[in-house]
Amino acid sequence: MIKASEKASKILIRDFGEIEKLQVSKKGPSDFVTNADIKVEKIIIEELKKAKPNYSIISEEKGIENNKDKNNTWIIDPIDGTINFLHGIPHFAISIALKSYNEIISGLIFDPIKNELFFAEKNNGAFFNNHRIKVSKKNKLNNCLFVTGGKIKQEPELSYRKSGCAALDMAYVAAGRYDGFFQHDLNLWDIAAGIILVKEAGGIVNNFNLSENKNIKIIASSTDINSKLLEKLDNF
Repeated sequence: MIKASEKASKILIRDFGEIEKLQVSKKGPSDFVTNADIKVEKIIIEELKKAKPNYSIISEEKGIENNKDKNNTWIIDPIDGTINFLHGIPHFAISIALKSYNEIISGLIFDPIKNELFFAEKNNGAFFNNHRIKVSKKNKLNNCLFVTGGKIKQEPELSYRKSGCAALDMAYVAAGRYDGFFQHDLNLWDIAAGIILVKEAGGIVNNFNLSENKNIKIIASSTDINSKLLEKLDNF
């Protein structure tokens, strides 16, 4: 996963430096796909298949690829934060996760511009550039900073930011930079790697069906403030 992301990131760094030359096609109301997206995904898939040729794949651009091993599935988002990328904002990431028997067992989120690598494996902890990370220890909501994205039905009484990259939002929660993350209508590839990162960093993520690939609602935080956060987000 690390090798695949590092190889693919060279394309991202190069294209980010020449953002005005990218050919952009519209994929949906606020969802764009770039040449970089497609090239990066292709490299990641090629590298992962070298290691595990029989694993199945779920990726943002190519969709679902069922291979011989249907119990193990790579979940790939070649560029999470595409709109940031397109506007020259250096806040986006490659996200790769491995789902085994309906459980995320490892995940990687790589920010190529800042050269920040977040990685976690089940029962082995979460790491940022080879240093162990833990979620925030704050236990008073007034002292916390949260992060979200998309539309909010009802404004919560919380201090929060919107970054435009769900993968990095969850990685930052795992690293204790943010105290929690909440968002509606996410895709599995946006947050799959973040789930294992937050959990292995000592945090908590709400339960949902991992066989659902779209319209996912996520609330992630430290265990210390989770119940308080859920009260504030009763109808977000």
